[in-house]
Amino acid sequence: MILLNCLVICLCILSCGAQDTSLDKLISDIFKTDDAGASSTPSPSPNPNPNPNPLPRPPPTPVVNPKDSSGNTGSENGGSGSAQYQSCGDQKECVPRWLCANNTINNDGEGIIDIRIDTGSPCQNYLDLCCDLPNKRKDPIFNYKPDHPEGCGYQNPEGVGFKITGAVNQEAEFGEFPWMLAILREEGNLNLYECGGALLAPNVVLTAAHCVHNKQPKSIVVRAGEWDTQTQNEIRNHEDRYVKEIIYHEQFSKGTLFNDVAVMLLEGPFTLQDNIQTVCLPNLGDTFDFDRCYATGWGKNKFGKDGEYQVILKKVDMPVVPNQQCQANLRETRLGRHFNLHESFICAGGEKDKDTCKGDGGSPLVCPIAGQSNRFMSAGIVAWGIGCGEENIPGVYANVAKLRPWIDSKLKIWNIDPRHYTP
Repeated sequence: MILLNCLVICLCILSCGAQDTSLDKLISDIFKTDDAGASSTPSPSPNPNPNPNPLPRPPPTPVVNPKDSSGNTGSENGGSGSAQYQSCGDQKECVPRWLCANNTINNDGEGIIDIRIDTGSPCQNYLDLCCDLPNKRKDPIFNYKPDHPEGCGYQNPEGVGFKITGAVNQEAEFGEFPWMLAILREEGNLNLYECGGALLAPNVVLTAAHCVHNKQPKSIVVRAGEWDTQTQNEIRNHEDRYVKEIIYHEQFSKGTLFNDVAVMLLEGPFTLQDNIQTVCLPNLGDTFDFDRCYATGWGKNKFGKDGEYQVILKKVDMPVVPNQQCQANLRETRLGRHFNLHESFICAGGEKDKDTCKGDGGSPLVCPIAGQSNRFMSAGIVAWGIGCGEENIPGVYANVAKLRPWIDSKLKIWNIDPRHYTP
């Protein structure tokens, strides 16, 4: 009997061990835990979390909201699955904040939430509120009216529907940069984050050539209106579209990233709304030297294997550096004293811990339009850098003003109305 028991235990150990090995392999396959093969381009600073019970960290290559077989994402009413039905007391339930008609959220939708910190709320999702069931609504309390006219390039500096507090790590407001896009690579039922982009027209994307070089259009999904990549419980749903056609610059060099620009035509247009809008384009010859501009993205917070992709869209403000100064600074790096900065580039940054980073490739660098409050144009496209966030080492971007004639020529082929991206 003892020998029989020992045999059973041994077989169990061997079986469990094999199962664990298989499980480890599955996790590795899904989350792509090896960091090889990702593109290089420099993001904001680390994300310290004061919550003693922090949410899970995103994987090195984030999996962004798997789609169902119908091509749709999310659950009923844009919620986050069962979390919105969690009980939090007698006749109380955790619901999205904009569905609770008590005094916690105003009738104009201006609520206050804390980002990723412990608020003492019994609700698991930081976007949910413990609501008395008699106050629970079917339709959102949300009467958002933008305080700017229609047109491209308008920022929502206070966010859309609610304003965050506790944003100590350069988190963008929800809908603050409504032209920001996530470019995803479809693998089975998963969408894996590839790089960033900007919306030029309801059905046109501006991004970096190195992001989409030699990729099949049908393998790429473009997402608009995204903010927090690990929840679908936002006040406005994101939208996904497949790519119909990709055109990148004929003189693009994959070794040096000269002329690092591409445009993509989508299978169908996005629905323009508060959190999905187009960005403006500069004119040929426009310069932005010393302007303070914004770069946005979900890329890594620092260079190397310790860097982590970001869950919530980040923004970083930094100055545009004149090309001669940028070239001089870059010659002090491993590029050497003979390095020449190509005319298709523009530089920004050079301030400690303020930079774009790995995974931000293709994301826009937007600069303010003179004389127009909270209105921006795309001055650059994240291309490359030497490390991330190093003092006196600017990041390098494709120069959109210099490349404007090429962009116009391609959009003309598709009969895109220039009013979508003209200030």
